[in-house]
Amino acid sequence: MHSLQCVLQVQRSLRWGPMASVSWLSLRMCMAHSSLSSTTCPNPERQEAGARKDFSSRLATGPTLQHFLRSASAPQEKLSSEVEDPPPYLTMDELLGRQRKVYLETYGCQMNVNDTEIAWSILQKSGYLRTSNLQEADVILLVTCSIREKAEQTIWNRLHQLKALKTRRLRSQVPLRIGILGCMAERLKEEILNREKMVDVLAGPDAYRDLPRLLAVAESGQQAANVLLSLDETYADVMPVQTSPSATSAFVSIMRGCDNMCTYCIVPFTRGRERSRPVASILEEVRKLSEQVLQLIHERDNICKQIHLPAQSGSSRVLEAMRRGYSREAYVELVHHIREFIPGVSLSSDFIAGFCGETEEDHIQTVSLLREVQYNMGFLFAYSMRQKTRAYHRLKDDVPEEVKLRRLEELITVFREEATKANQTSVGCTQLVLVEGLSKRSATDLCGRNDGNLKVIFPDAEMEDVNNPGLRVRAQPGDYVLVQITSASSQTLKGHVLCRTTLKDSSTYC
Repeated sequence: MHSLQCVLQVQRSLRWGPMASVSWLSLRMCMAHSSLSSTTCPNPERQEAGARKDFSSRLATGPTLQHFLRSASAPQEKLSSEVEDPPPYLTMDELLGRQRKVYLETYGCQMNVNDTEIAWSILQKSGYLRTSNLQEADVILLVTCSIREKAEQTIWNRLHQLKALKTRRLRSQVPLRIGILGCMAERLKEEILNREKMVDVLAGPDAYRDLPRLLAVAESGQQAANVLLSLDETYADVMPVQTSPSATSAFVSIMRGCDNMCTYCIVPFTRGRERSRPVASILEEVRKLSEQVLQLIHERDNICKQIHLPAQSGSSRVLEAMRRGYSREAYVELVHHIREFIPGVSLSSDFIAGFCGETEEDHIQTVSLLREVQYNMGFLFAYSMRQKTRAYHRLKDDVPEEVKLRRLEELITVFREEATKANQTSVGCTQLVLVEGLSKRSATDLCGRNDGNLKVIFPDAEMEDVNNPGLRVRAQPGDYVLVQITSASSQTLKGHVLCRTTLKDSSTYC
């Protein structure tokens, strides 16, 4: 009997069932090194029993169903430190941008703004440069929207304009490559490639990591596309790079895709299934954005060096009852972090005395926090229960009114002591003050704010104008003046005015 006949006998003994095809494949894999490969077959019954035993042992140690369904388990998020080998048809050098200039245009929602920042972060790490000049770009990428027909028509019109730009490209220059990114690339993949032959690259919302490879393929003159949707891609390890240096806000992506399947909406089909970023990744991005804000405050003379940091209580137990989301220790660590970034920063805060369940020990911890941080400004109040709040429905306003008021007075006293100490460090210094107008308490004095947003009082007197030597002027609201501080209290600084200046010129003075 030939080996094929033996195999068929074993196959019949296993009976055909739901897993027959997998079992048959496993058996064929095991056959290569088994004695069944001989040209003769001994006793069929003995051979069948031996085959079953051999098959069972090999099946136990062989590949499992998961080997045939590798996509069943979501892969781990890629770490930013991982360096993948280039595909066999490209070298590592071909994947590098070699300082080619990229021009990015964003259409649609805030998510597309975030996608632009992600795509640019990936390209920047691959050696591309960014340009805001369309004429000098080597790569033009349009981050597109498909939410409405008008949004797509805008892209088609833009492609016609870019076609003329590509046609005029000089042969002496690097060939211009044009790419469509985002939702429209996912929805109209073949149509874009076939209708607009001048489009070199298509990348769907989940394919931005592949941009260096796609652009490398496009360099050979071929069209390159990756519009595969993913069940797990969140770009958690990619730190978005702000694409607009003048932006006053930043978007932090929490999730991608959508499962709602509204009958009118294309988003689930262009952005895939809903998946959330890991919390650690979100917090890390917010932390880095916060540090950028602190660094900006430190560097720019036209930004007030003052941060309002509400504490409400110095007791971790009370903070938890308030549902503030942080502990005393975390709050103090944040204070130290801010002061490291912005030396001399002015801090203000809010405090509540006598919140539900506050004990005397909790109150003492709040007093100690006031002394430890030494705020420049503070807003302190006794707790009053408000209807419709969670505290109204879940907690008991059990601190007597007289205790609340006594604790409030103690907090105010400690705050004033520490604020006076903090403000007295400014005595003898010359500070830049933005004039606001007449002092409320004296018609002969002016009032303004220093770099820490502290109130500064000084006489309304003639002074020299640094831009017009010899000219004597009186300060007007909106002017910048230099004031030498002579005294300080918990609320204000006082001094005498030296001269009128400008924000730019003030840096030459102490």
